[in-house]
Amino acid sequence: MMNTYVKLGIAIAIALSLGSQVMAADGGNPKKGKHLYKKECKACHSVNSEGVELTPMTKTMSQWDRFFTRDMHKAKPAIFEALSEKDLKDIQQFLYDHAADSDQPATCG
Repeated sequence: MMNTYVKLGIAIAIALSLGSQVMAADGGNPKKGKHLYKKECKACHSVNSEGVELTPMTKTMSQWDRFFTRDMHKAKPAIFEALSEKDLKDIQQFLYDHAADSDQPATCG
């Protein structure tokens, strides 16, 4: 009987640890997100541009999730408002997947 509880506990622990890594970014298309980020965001978020320089590695995975869940883009440029929810989710997924603490941190080239 005790062996069954131990196995159940281990299974639950594994499921929770795997589920916590997916977090809020789950569901976006990171390839499309990279394309959208380069097309829509990078013009204002690169060196010597009007916004602060941002790359996926600028923030951690949890910071990117908070950015999108709290709607932290304060300037609200027209293009940001024109993006669909799916487009924003794709961008979020790209940034999350390549954040500073991800398995594959990246700039954006």
